[in-house]
Amino acid sequence: MSTLLRNPVLAEDLLAISTQYDIPWQELQGKSVLITGAAGFLPAYMVETLLFLNETQNLSIQIYALVRSRKSFEARFAHALNRDDLICLEQDVSESISADIRPDYIIHAASQASPKFYSIDPIGTLSANTLGTAALLKHAAVSKSKGFLFFSSGEVYGETDIVPTAEHDLGFVDPTAVRACYAESKRMGENMCVSWHHQAGVPATIVRPFHTYGPLMRLDDGRVYADFVANILRNEPILLKSAGTAQRAFCYTADAVAGFWCVLLKGVPGQAYNVGNPDGEISIGNLAELLVGLYPEKRLSVNFESRPESSNYLVSPLVRNCPNIDKVKTLGWQPKTSLQDGFRRTIESYL
Repeated sequence: MSTLLRNPVLAEDLLAISTQYDIPWQELQGKSVLITGAAGFLPAYMVETLLFLNETQNLSIQIYALVRSRKSFEARFAHALNRDDLICLEQDVSESISADIRPDYIIHAASQASPKFYSIDPIGTLSANTLGTAALLKHAAVSKSKGFLFFSSGEVYGETDIVPTAEHDLGFVDPTAVRACYAESKRMGENMCVSWHHQAGVPATIVRPFHTYGPLMRLDDGRVYADFVANILRNEPILLKSAGTAQRAFCYTADAVAGFWCVLLKGVPGQAYNVGNPDGEISIGNLAELLVGLYPEKRLSVNFESRPESSNYLVSPLVRNCPNIDKVKTLGWQPKTSLQDGFRRTIESYL
């Protein structure tokens, strides 16, 4: 075991995930789990959950963490590098699995989710969601995996007039827009899951995360709420590069990750489930004011700044984005964390 300690806020989250939700953890006893994109924000939480379950419930789960960069893996999991239950696999997720493993469960979360990548690397963005999904579904079929979880996105709904949005309320996405590289490839990935379930019997389930934030998210990933947290940590005014009127529903990581596990272990194969927090809906401008208000002693302000014309960031056309979570509630899950508590915990995780 490594002598390095896990981030204390993360440790509290893992205790909550493992004890405060109705999740049948015993189904993972003695099983092997492959997680792609394992050094990324959300999949890293999935890896940490399994490590914590092994520590606290002696489940003897073998974890395979597939990453593009071993260096990133070692930086993210510095506290766990000497553990026998965590094995790093370094490869391009869009290619066939090179390791000779037959995982009981596969979680495909490798994806470029930040809009800053959609214009500079649309091919890379869509490849993980399509070529990678196909490669992993083939591997699941050969391995006779007991479960397969595909990380889709609330972006698959496109422009819809039905908000909060349920799983069947799909709207318009322009496939000729470069920004559609993300939403359209997630849509295709979903259909691959449904098709492999229908034809090959792969027990694939789908989660559609909405805006998710929390401890240890990358502060330079280009998303506005990460920018805001970075501003607070640097004691800087929050800079809004729009009018701030767009509304988004924000879900704290620990809540969302518990939802992902519920879908993998309790969801119906071939089905998609929204995972988000409709009670966390707020305008971007009001979110900035909320974060400034959490730390009045800093005497920070909210300012406006025009986005540079040279910016690679492709702005979303959506005015409002919020999930209907009635379907996932039938699995016994719903979010527990308020915006105030979640963002305070997020900021404190960096201190």
